[in-house]
Amino acid sequence: MATGAIARSREVVRESVYLWEGRDKAGRVVRGEMRAGGESVVAASLRRRGVLATKIKKQTLPRGRRISSKDLALFTRQLSTMLRAGVPLMQCFDIVARGHSNPSMSRLLNDIRNDVETGTSLNQAFRKYPMYFDALFCNLVAAGEQAGILESLLDRLATYQEKTIALKGKIKKALFYPTMIILVAILVTSIIMIFVVPAFKSVFTSFGADLPGPTLMVIAMSDFFVAYKWPLLFGTVGVFYFLIQAWKRSPAVQMAMDRFLLKPPIIGALMRKATIARWTRTLATTFAAGVPLVEALDSVGPASGNAVYKEATRQIQGEVNIGTSLAQSMQNSGAFPPMAVQMTAIGEESGSLDSMLSKVADYFEREVDETVDALASLIEPIIMVVLGGIIGSIVVAIYLPIFKLGQVV
Repeated sequence: MATGAIARSREVVRESVYLWEGRDKAGRVVRGEMRAGGESVVAASLRRRGVLATKIKKQTLPRGRRISSKDLALFTRQLSTMLRAGVPLMQCFDIVARGHSNPSMSRLLNDIRNDVETGTSLNQAFRKYPMYFDALFCNLVAAGEQAGILESLLDRLATYQEKTIALKGKIKKALFYPTMIILVAILVTSIIMIFVVPAFKSVFTSFGADLPGPTLMVIAMSDFFVAYKWPLLFGTVGVFYFLIQAWKRSPAVQMAMDRFLLKPPIIGALMRKATIARWTRTLATTFAAGVPLVEALDSVGPASGNAVYKEATRQIQGEVNIGTSLAQSMQNSGAFPPMAVQMTAIGEESGSLDSMLSKVADYFEREVDETVDALASLIEPIIMVVLGGIIGSIVVAIYLPIFKLGQVV
């Protein structure tokens, strides 16, 4: 019973920001804002200061956009900077929450601040929001709290987040252009097949002559598009939706799709380099923070972003746990190139594993940059030739009967 009473007495009181207006002892109108658990708390606090409250209003924040990885990286960098400058932790949260442009992030920081203010450790407060703070983030914060170097580890975390965001941005940049071109090509081809070809078909019917083979083929394709346009549209959307949901929910589908993404000659090489860069960067960050190697590998697999490397990390972790070196375990997995394995072996032998892993990550990040630049210059002419060939063939097939008619005349 006593334990239950203590637990209830320590129940978290959610505070909000209240705007108030009142009169001081001299009768002057004064205004301000206060963080408190309710209007009665604000009024009582003002009375103790000799202010008679005439208006108290809870400040409501707009809903705000979804919290992004950039918001979290910016918060980590700001928190690290202010802690290094000697700003108290609670004040850091207040400053960042009030100055943030995203109301959703401000609310999240206020909730975390309330948890910490009631006695919860910072890493435990972060663990209540796994959607935003993963195990890697929370484990490093916990290590920083225990060792008394929180600001240093937050600086490492901010650097890690910024590099990860930059790497993801490069991958998106490489895939965005060809994806948009393909979508536009599908849209243009569908419009031609559904609206343009049927109009020419009625003209060709009036000729009363045999049509060329390519024209008949295009007309047959157009008839198919017109007859099944809605099933094709909804079926395509349904297939994409099913694949996305299956990828999110089924480990087997995720493994198959991630393995497939690593196979194409150019895109596959790009995805592999980016994954290895994230893998080595994550392991370097956690190991440098003093986390034991076996425990550090717990965070590395999910952070890699690829099910193939997540499974390889499980295998590596099992082998390291029984005494195999990290480099040998990486080689046994077959997922890492010789350069990464050799650099890791040198790092283990020299006692500078975190430094060597950081160098491997830097190398593969530069490789991603070069691959993205090469891909941008290579894929544009390829796409133009392929799309020009497809759409040009359709146009030529449509105009062949008109050319033949002109020759007869």
